[in-house]
Amino acid sequence: GFLVGWPIILFLMAERLRNLGKYTFADVASFRFAQAPVRSFAATSTLVVVLFYLIAQMVGAGQLIKLLFGLRYEYAVGIVGVLMTLYVLFGGMTATTWVQIIKAVLLLGSATFMALMVLAQFGFSPEALFARAVEVKTGLAAATGLSPADAAAKGGSIMGPGNFIKDPVSAISFGMALMFGTAGLPHILMRFFTVPDAKAARTSVLWATGWIGYFYLLTFIIGFGAIVLVATNPGYLDGDGVLIGGTNMAAIHLAQAVGGNLFLGFISAVAFATILAVVAGLTLSGASAVSHDLYATVFRKGQADSAAELSVSRRTVLVLAAVAILLGIVFQKQNVAFMVSLAFAVAASGNFPVLILSLLWPGATTRGVVAGGTLGLILAVGLTILSPAVWVTILGHPAAIFPYSSPAIISMPIAFLTIWLVSILDTSPRAAIDRAGYAAQRVRAETGIGASGASAH
Repeated sequence: GFLVGWPIILFLMAERLRNLGKYTFADVASFRFAQAPVRSFAATSTLVVVLFYLIAQMVGAGQLIKLLFGLRYEYAVGIVGVLMTLYVLFGGMTATTWVQIIKAVLLLGSATFMALMVLAQFGFSPEALFARAVEVKTGLAAATGLSPADAAAKGGSIMGPGNFIKDPVSAISFGMALMFGTAGLPHILMRFFTVPDAKAARTSVLWATGWIGYFYLLTFIIGFGAIVLVATNPGYLDGDGVLIGGTNMAAIHLAQAVGGNLFLGFISAVAFATILAVVAGLTLSGASAVSHDLYATVFRKGQADSAAELSVSRRTVLVLAAVAILLGIVFQKQNVAFMVSLAFAVAASGNFPVLILSLLWPGATTRGVVAGGTLGLILAVGLTILSPAVWVTILGHPAAIFPYSSPAIISMPIAFLTIWLVSILDTSPRAAIDRAGYAAQRVRAETGIGASGASAH
């Protein structure tokens, strides 16, 4: 699901984003619309997505430091928040770019090594690995008192679509969130404004798609390897038979199982660098939304100087870090992969419909994109709170009001429909300006004529 989002970006958005944007995705979304309402929505949506995504990173980093150093989880999350703040404040976009480049190389190399070491124990036969994993899961299920038939069914279920999604509606909704949410993530969209031209934007997405696809192939091997080599090893389980550090730490334990303490230390460093890179990118996009979209453009109406904008950006980093630490503690027990998916659902419901229709539909108006984007954002967040992940797991209610794991199947279509309906019914003078501006926007988006300066920032 994550991977499919990249071709969408490559073929529909990359070149247009680079030619139209400067700092944030709001520059693109508001190109031909009234600046204040669209930028206010875009900044709000960016901050919501950033906070959801930051929760997952803070939980993962906190659990990692807790596992490695034996610290209390709350202290571990606090340490990560402080490091994140210092890194972003003093390093900025250049440091963030370099840590992302370095961690990508290290992550791909270490994951390749881990996958090869797992396969080596099964004669480099994925089939033998999968068969052994089914045996292990069947044995673990039988140990809980299930009948042989039920235990066999539970063990075999790991070769199906997955136990993560419980019903077809959730599967479709989850897939929509991952595919279209990728194209709405503010820290990904921001990257298109740091390349020199549209050709470089397309090339970067193409490389990213290839390497990400390769990495996801490795995760199959790593995941089944963890089932076989970690789930059956008492050294990685606590007194209750639960994985030490929780399920989020399965790959970290696998690193020790296949490469000893040396590789454990290396993969832990790579994992932390990965978290730092993502957190830095998220924090920068959130800070840019506040300083550039809200402060400089909406509040100061383009009259803010760069020093004042930088000051607001730095204060925003401090606030985001404090909120991220608090939310990381609250969501301590959540599965990191699931928390990431919620950020994608919000991006797919709020950002993606606004971006794609502003880029490709001449009939879109200011009122339409603000109404549709805002409704999609509110629905995505509201239904997420009412879903089992938050309503039951976090808030402790006996049953969820919204039964599905992802809200995108409802919130995203409603966002598109609202943008379309409000836009076609909009007869205001501003709507006429919005529609008339599409021709000039399309020329710049397709040719790059008039686009300048983005990569210098």
